[in-house]
Amino acid sequence: MSKPTIGFIGLGLMGGNMVENLQKKGYSVTVMDLNKDAVERCVARGANTASSGKELAEQSEIVMFCLTTSDIVEKVVYAEDGVLAGMKAGSVLIDFGTSIPASTRKIGADLAEKGAGMIDAPLGRTPAHAKDGLLNIMASGDMETFNKVKPVLDDQGENVFHLGALGAGHTTKLINNFMGMTTVCAMSQAFAVAEKAGVDKQQLFDIMSTGPSNSPFMQFCKNYAVDDVSDLGFSIANANKDLGYFLKMVEDLGTESKIAEGSSANLNAAVDAGLSNGNVPEIFDYFKTLAK
Repeated sequence: MSKPTIGFIGLGLMGGNMVENLQKKGYSVTVMDLNKDAVERCVARGANTASSGKELAEQSEIVMFCLTTSDIVEKVVYAEDGVLAGMKAGSVLIDFGTSIPASTRKIGADLAEKGAGMIDAPLGRTPAHAKDGLLNIMASGDMETFNKVKPVLDDQGENVFHLGALGAGHTTKLINNFMGMTTVCAMSQAFAVAEKAGVDKQQLFDIMSTGPSNSPFMQFCKNYAVDDVSDLGFSIANANKDLGYFLKMVEDLGTESKIAEGSSANLNAAVDAGLSNGNVPEIFDYFKTLAK
């Protein structure tokens, strides 16, 4: 069976490795990105290029996004020469980024008017997993569309979940990141308070890690706070964005989250302190210098 043609927009660490994996598995890929070096790396492996989202969509049966914000996704979709203008009946858009669910559902409805489908499929794991096709993929959308693209998702992910109606994937990812980033903020401050109080941070880790607080996130925080190794590949800027999206989502749901507001305030303060490009456990440096 022939493989569907792919259009891919967003060639950062995750997206670039996803394209490499698709190319290794025999897919014909057309790419777009503002980073010309990233485009050239794909072209050197045989990828095509497009000058606009419209042109890319016209050449593709499946269009994939790995973009950073909902605002950028909407600009790429709704520009005069954007992806929506080039989508054909029967084609599918897959958004692998982390977006606001209400925005995802709006785009899906506009695509449906053209006879095109949409899947939101945010990702878990790392760029290294992306290169090897071993991502966790939290997909949602109607089952007919999901089944159409599932063979391609299976080539990109070791664990591919279907979570329900369009937007459920982005909802689940935001809840997951709320939990994870709040945990990192709490544990990083725990180590900072220990340092201020003169408590040995390694001993604190040894004690906490023998109980139910133990987790991979605790290990990542300990690695930075105790061993000065920053090895959780997710930036404070991205965590700050995702917590903001989580707060927007809970507002849309008619509720609130004081816990998320606290985590978001700390992440915002760390960004303002110039730490936005650091991995999330580096918020320890902000907590170390925090004064009343």
